[in-house]
Amino acid sequence: MNEIFKALISGLVNVLKRHPKRSGATIAVVLLGVGSGAFAVASFAPAASDLPVHQVLEAVAALPLQTQEELLANQSVNLFRSEITRGTDTAESLLKRLGIDDLQAADFLRRDGLIRKNILGRSGRTVTAEASGSNDLLRLTARWSSEEEGQFNRLVIERSGNGFSARVQTAALSASTRLASGVIRTSLFAATDDARIPDSVATQLVEIFSGDIDFHRSLRKGDRFSLVYEALEADGEPMRSGRVLSAEFVNNGKTFQAMWFQEPGQKGGYYTLDGQSLRRAYLASPVQFSRITSGFKMRFHPILQKWLAHQGVDYAAPTGTPVRSVGDGIVDFAGIQNGFGNVIIVRHRNNQSTVYAHLSRINVKRGQSIAQGQNVGAVGATGWATGPHLHFEFRVNGKYQDPLKVARQSETTPVSMAAQPTFTTLAASTRVQLATTASMQFASAQ
Repeated sequence: MNEIFKALISGLVNVLKRHPKRSGATIAVVLLGVGSGAFAVASFAPAASDLPVHQVLEAVAALPLQTQEELLANQSVNLFRSEITRGTDTAESLLKRLGIDDLQAADFLRRDGLIRKNILGRSGRTVTAEASGSNDLLRLTARWSSEEEGQFNRLVIERSGNGFSARVQTAALSASTRLASGVIRTSLFAATDDARIPDSVATQLVEIFSGDIDFHRSLRKGDRFSLVYEALEADGEPMRSGRVLSAEFVNNGKTFQAMWFQEPGQKGGYYTLDGQSLRRAYLASPVQFSRITSGFKMRFHPILQKWLAHQGVDYAAPTGTPVRSVGDGIVDFAGIQNGFGNVIIVRHRNNQSTVYAHLSRINVKRGQSIAQGQNVGAVGATGWATGPHLHFEFRVNGKYQDPLKVARQSETTPVSMAAQPTFTTLAASTRVQLATTASMQFASAQ
């Protein structure tokens, strides 16, 4: 075929050389003919509107009504519902809230020892029931936290041919990540409530930044926060909140960021994103979160009725609120001391000591070594006190110092050189997470 084409082209060239004028016109006509031929071929297909249309009708017979009824009768539908147990629950009241009407199940719940111990009279436990279409109980599952770290308990009640059976199992909690953010308009906890952040997570937020932010006096309207935290789940059901993984707080225009990091073989803690530990030698407060009623300044003494230097900080809190040591140390005194009532004095390094007064309960003994954050007692109103509160003092070489200033000026330690590469990678990811969380809050505000 190629040889024929080459011969044709060669012949046309020779003709063109001998008769250039006539041959040019002839070749043009040939080319136009080829073009029109191509157009004609392309136009051979009929228009879509001219294609024939055929309508096909078929009769479809409906299933007999009896057959349909039999199919529906054989179709089983199980119903599921979840509830939270109450302290006043009886077998009947719990089943009623679950939409179950089953006398045999109620009788079993009343008699079984595992159920009486772990469900009835216990509040706050998640219960899921599976019932038949006739509201008979088929399976009931209750879940609650275990004493073992990272575990939960599961009570399973099942119907079998001979009645019901119950058993308790232990399983591992699974962790998922939650993002949250908020803006302060009245108070921090009002903002966290609006953002549906659990109180335990809000308290952690305060703990993380308490060395840099005075949450009692420095918060401003418009301050904002973003955080990433763990939610611990049992069989896909939320069980409780876990650790805050990273957080950002913008206070009066200044941004503070932190993330959780644990070096191999060491205790984990919170660090700034450039690698400085947020764990200081002293906690900012001996009570997790409470209101300061009297600071380190001159004040009119409510009992002595005269102006005196207040040589500590008073924290208002209900009687029984846990009190913790702000730093590592040794208990120097634990007992009753004049106007202080029940009081604990802890000796720290460098001739520093802290005082915890007006306690309702003392949980440590003289000479005992204690760690930072360890519970030492509870808020009370013993001694010279007009109401339940904690009087807290910080002394250096026997001289009184402002506890809030001492806590903020205490030293921190950086991430070790060996852990720097891992930390840097994690910090970069954390910056992206916090930026994403903050942008979500901004978008929702719009």
